Amino acid sequence: MSNPAPGWYPEAPGSTVLRWWDGTRWTANTQPGGAQRQPRGDASPWEIQLGGTPDPDKIKEQQRRAGVGQVAQGGGTLFTEPVLVVNQKVKLIEMANEYSVFDQHGRQIGAVAQVGQSTLKKAARFFTSLDQFMTHHLEVRDLTGQPVLVLTRPAKVFKSRILVQRPGGQPVGEIIQDNVFGKIRFAFVVDGQQVGGIQAENWRAWNFAVTDHTGTEIARITKTWEGLAKTMFTTADNYVVQIHRPLPDPLASLVVASALTVDTALKQDSRGFG
Repeated sequence: MSNPAPGWYPEAPGSTVLRWWDGTRWTANTQPGGAQRQPRGDASPWEIQLGGTPDPDKIKEQQRRAGVGQVAQGGGTLFTEPVLVVNQKVKLIEMANEYSVFDQHGRQIGAVAQVGQSTLKKAARFFTSLDQFMTHHLEVRDLTGQPVLVLTRPAKVFKSRILVQRPGGQPVGEIIQDNVFGKIRFAFVVDGQQVGGIQAENWRAWNFAVTDHTGTEIARITKTWEGLAKTMFTTADNYVVQIHRPLPDPLASLVVASALTVDTALKQDSRGFG
């Protein structure tokens, strides 16, 4: 069994009291539940999952499979590490996307969780494929469970668009899908100006080059092979992000947002692309 991301969860199934789960154990911190104080995330510590939390050796092996070697030490956060190893949590039945984010040494430095899933949306996800057309909300969180970015992918038909904000609602920019057919491209847009983007390296959109406004590659996203059984029987995706140099904001935030949510923007929508 793998552990859920840090967050506020009912302290027992059906309880109205929320208790803080730090990623490995319950803490003494509680708060009232109810309509005004909903827990972050749609999963719970009781949701059935497959596999365990990756150990450092497995994280390093995943990095090796992506062709990324050990690089200079980073600052220990989602925005200052040169390598991000992203593992989607494997579940028997997936009602909300969850990802754990590790540094190159196998230390967890953050998480991503899909939030705001209504009962109707969960039913649509379970019984149909209509979920891919609905609005999605995700939080990028630091290791303490606090949101550092809030992302919204509005309802769409063909092209995805992701709105990136700070937790207080301050806009950062947008990640906009440029095309539907061929090698998929996304543009990073801030105040109406393109400041960079991501380009799929093949039509299946497995690997991406991340560029700045000049077209120079500043990062790379590489999906890693997790074995035939996992690929056939689950929808989980694992990938490695290598950021080639320190980046200024808002570009740094858009690169991290796109790298950690490209699965929801594209692959999780339709297996025809991923």
